Amino acid sequence: MHIEPGVVEGAKIVLSYATAAGALVYAAKLSRDTMKKDGIAPLGIRIAMVTMLVFSFFQILPHYPVGVSEVHFILGATLFLMFGAAPAAIGLALGLLFQGLFFAPFDLPQYGMNVTSILVPLFAVDALARRIIPANTAYKDVSYKQCLAMSTAYQGGVVAWVAFWAFYGQGFGAENLMQVGTFGVAYLSVIVVEPLVDLAILGSVKSLHQFKDSKVFHSRLYRTAA
Repeated sequence: MHIEPGVVEGAKIVLSYATAAGALVYAAKLSRDTMKKDGIAPLGIRIAMVTMLVFSFFQILPHYPVGVSEVHFILGATLFLMFGAAPAAIGLALGLLFQGLFFAPFDLPQYGMNVTSILVPLFAVDALARRIIPANTAYKDVSYKQCLAMSTAYQGGVVAWVAFWAFYGQGFGAENLMQVGTFGVAYLSVIVVEPLVDLAILGSVKSLHQFKDSKVFHSRLYRTAA
């Protein structure tokens, strides 16, 4: 989901600053609510863990340029289920920033677009989870169908935002349409793989009973909301 340099240029890039600011303000609100509920130390630990994981995802996991962007395994739904919306959002933003600062400075001008493209879909997953996961279900016990729905919502949101930036910056010419379409099709591999990764990770979490009362993970990972 790293937008290629040159896709949006000039005055048009100002819009990305506005959308990123809105996303980060909402992430800050979620963080404030989480801090009131769980305390500042657990929130800080979760943010640090997500930041390190996201940084590793961007640098270590397979990624390849396709069309107007790059295909990455971000595992946004997994991070949400394990750590909660606020730590996942702040950690995604920080991980992306550190990756740009230390390894890909050419991506920094596109930071506003990229951070919008990965945070807004996460907020959609947060809303979706409240609708499809019953209050008496801990996140470690979610079904494949629920994982697939959340992963599809997240990755579909990423693709939608990338398409928006491409059309906003380059218009609806045949070549741009082909580039966006190629990227969207390539991202189907992520939508297929991520729910399986979610379930594999959640399956391993079930055996780690020593973390049941830990503040490292989101409270819903092991406990129900009912």
